Amino acid sequence: MADIRPFCATRPQKDKASHIAALPYDVMDTAEARAEIAKEPLSFLRIDRAETSFPDDVAFNDPRVYEKAASILSKMIEKGDFLTDESRFYYIYELTMEGRSQTGIVAVASADDYRHGIIKKHENTRADKEKDRIDHVTACSAQTGPIFLAYRKNDIISSVTEKTKKDPCEYDFVSPDGIRHRVWIIRDSADIRQIKDAFSSIDSIYIADGHHRCASAVNVCMKRRAAAGEGYDPDAEYNYFLSVLFPDDELKILDYNRTVSDLNGLSEERFFDRLRKKFDIKDCGNEICHPEKKGCIGMYISGTWYTLSLKEMPATDDPVESLDVSILQNEVLSPILNIEDPKTDSRIDFIGGIRGLSELCRRVDSGKAAVAFAIYPTSIRELFAVADEEKLMPPKSTWFEPKLRSGLFIHRF
Repeated sequence: MADIRPFCATRPQKDKASHIAALPYDVMDTAEARAEIAKEPLSFLRIDRAETSFPDDVAFNDPRVYEKAASILSKMIEKGDFLTDESRFYYIYELTMEGRSQTGIVAVASADDYRHGIIKKHENTRADKEKDRIDHVTACSAQTGPIFLAYRKNDIISSVTEKTKKDPCEYDFVSPDGIRHRVWIIRDSADIRQIKDAFSSIDSIYIADGHHRCASAVNVCMKRRAAAGEGYDPDAEYNYFLSVLFPDDELKILDYNRTVSDLNGLSEERFFDRLRKKFDIKDCGNEICHPEKKGCIGMYISGTWYTLSLKEMPATDDPVESLDVSILQNEVLSPILNIEDPKTDSRIDFIGGIRGLSELCRRVDSGKAAVAFAIYPTSIRELFAVADEEKLMPPKSTWFEPKLRSGLFIHRF
């Protein structure tokens, strides 16, 4: 059963929350982070992307960068930009985007639950990206970016959440991208106990976003245990990692689309001939084609949109093979365009749904791509099904919005 605990958060002073809160470190490059910090000097990117404090020739993973991150965090705490709660609380974090809200419980989750498969993953991690966060967490002795977790809706958790949201907010601000962020603190001991007990009745929690942060936190935990020896304290803070847990019925996964730089030596006519063997093709002219159902793919090529409707859905119970990203890979990218491994092939690029399908047009019209594909979004149910069978999704299968802000909650140990 899931061990989801309250904790003593280090968090911004109320008047500084909107200035400190920042997008996750991994959704931008160094130059973009520098630009954000120039606009907002208190931005948490100073800590999450501490290479911005150095000249361009200093790599993001230089040991000095992690030392700088720890130093900036320490100085901001000393200065009073952050406070640390003296009691263990759960926190409520609500994000509202374009009229749709999702409300999560901020807590710490058990590293052992991850190791034993109660907290389930749906994608692999890369060693280099994992090491970056291991070094960052180790230097700061803190987890600074929350892992985005999901669970099947629980009525008790929902009831406590709704009750608490009737109280005044601790934070309430709109970030520059138009997302409203509101935070409440669950202080009542009976409510805290109810939430802890409710999570302990849940047998599966799912990583929605943050696989590298999660794996890194667990790695640091195991190193701390090894250093402490057999007598390590199982309740020590390093055994738990910072998380925000959302009920499945409030989450929306956006599409994660693809562009390909060339047609693998095929003429456009021959390319269409190959497609017609598996798909019914409809010419949509210059009208952007959003896929309306599973097995339907939007395609943009030479200034025209088309819909590709799979003539026969895969006869499989495999939750991975039935994903629309898998259908595109198995029926188009691999056999026709010779993209066998989308993780390593430089001819393919991935475009998050938040950028809209007009970005696909721009890529093709500018000559940066020969063809673009718009994919029907993966559902949260499909994500759960893949994770439950201990399988892995193809790369870039899910894009979650809105993004959780870093810096609103820090878990120190």
